Amino acid sequence: MRFCFLVEEHYRNDGMPLDVVRQLTAWGHRVDVVRPGSSLLDLGGLVRAGDHDAWVLKTVSGGPGLGLLESAAAIGLTTVNDARAIRPVRDKAQAAVIAAHRGLPVPTTWAAARWEDFGRIPDAHYPLVVKPADGSSGRAVHLVERPEELARIGADLGGEGLLIAQPYVPNTGVDLKVYSAGGELFATERTSPLHPHHPHRERPVALAPEVAAVAAQVGEVFGLDLYGVDILLGPDGPVVVDVNDFPSFRAVPQAVARVSRAVLRLARSGSSWPSVAAVPPQGVAGTLPAAVGGAA
Repeated sequence: MRFCFLVEEHYRNDGMPLDVVRQLTAWGHRVDVVRPGSSLLDLGGLVRAGDHDAWVLKTVSGGPGLGLLESAAAIGLTTVNDARAIRPVRDKAQAAVIAAHRGLPVPTTWAAARWEDFGRIPDAHYPLVVKPADGSSGRAVHLVERPEELARIGADLGGEGLLIAQPYVPNTGVDLKVYSAGGELFATERTSPLHPHHPHRERPVALAPEVAAVAAQVGEVFGLDLYGVDILLGPDGPVVVDVNDFPSFRAVPQAVARVSRAVLRLARSGSSWPSVAAVPPQGVAGTLPAAVGGAA
């Protein structure tokens, strides 16, 4: 098969997805790597039916690669993930609306163009977690204990565009990151960036049924096959606090081979719009039915 990987400068030397590129090449597939942020692109020649069987995107939020992926999808080319699924999770404000509407457990979310406007949120909702709506990799995420602390973070948030704020979910200081590779679910536990004083750790953990159910529902709601979801175990159960398309898959066993196989299955299906129908069994990894994402 012939693939076009869109990889932006932030991931120029990153193991994911470049190790996947190497794996697919070793399996005999042709992979072209395009860096949309550092190349002169002949758009008419690049996005052309017949040149590639599937397009794969690994970019930061707000990067130019997503527009190219959407252009490929607009002329009927296969994309991984499905191009329609990515923009809604790249915009955290949009993701919060969709998630709440579809019944996912998410915190109440406020949006504002100016950080000062969050001062109007009633004190009862503090502490707040404030971050850019298009943020990624933990950029400019702040825990604000009281309204008067907003000024402290103002300089860091200036120029970030739309911001969102959510009530802090009480937890142990550990986040769960659940990864989906074309229907297989894996969970890792890591120290929360909001608790930097805790010893840093990241390790695989068993995937509890209630967490697996929420993670699978995220894929169904947003139409993603390769994704990660940050989940906190709050007083009332699992809470979704972030969703990422094509994450790092850190600490996932045989991540490169698993992701490479998922990319192949999704590319061969001709579509990456999934239909999640079941919850995987308890364990470190769970497997959804083979029909997920059209994989055979």
